[in-house]
Amino acid sequence: MKLIGMLDSPYVRRVAISLHLLDIPFEHEAVSVFRHLDAFKAINPVVKAPTLVLDDGTVLMDSSLILDYLETLAGRSLLPAAAAPRAQALRVVGLALALCEKAVQIVYEKELRPQEKQHAPWLERVRYQLHAACRELEAELARRPLAEGREMGQDGISLAVAWGFARLVIADELEPAGYPLLANFAERAERLPAFVATPMT
Repeated sequence: MKLIGMLDSPYVRRVAISLHLLDIPFEHEAVSVFRHLDAFKAINPVVKAPTLVLDDGTVLMDSSLILDYLETLAGRSLLPAAAAPRAQALRVVGLALALCEKAVQIVYEKELRPQEKQHAPWLERVRYQLHAACRELEAELARRPLAEGREMGQDGISLAVAWGFARLVIADELEPAGYPLLANFAERAERLPAFVATPMT
């Protein structure tokens, strides 16, 4: 089994960390959708990271769908089984993925679009959504602690990965002092073996 994509992608990294926590052996191939376009096309013509290539050659994509398959393969889930705690965990995962999405949109708007074509109202809307996701995550952590260490679930994985990614690519937009619970949780998570084994850079 091969995981294709760069670990500076939060979507690739959440899958890699989950593979470690599910004890599923895999190979990682650091292929960039930007710098290695032709190589990525040869693996997955859609050029979407993460891509997971199964031993029989089947190609899967989209981090959430890949994680669904991996949990089936492992015979256990990184999400709670009971409905109420599962809904709470899925809420955190959804907020974390929104944080990732808005961080990516800010990067694309500021770095890929020519300055004269950047749309300030759109950027302000995305910034609002980014901070709304962070505020909601901070509130979730204040309401209930998330499992840590080997017991960490997909909510904790996704939250920590999202914060680390956002701080990597748009540090000027997010100050840890503004979201101390979120920043502290992510800092502790980054010391775990599964996170250390999958560095962002």
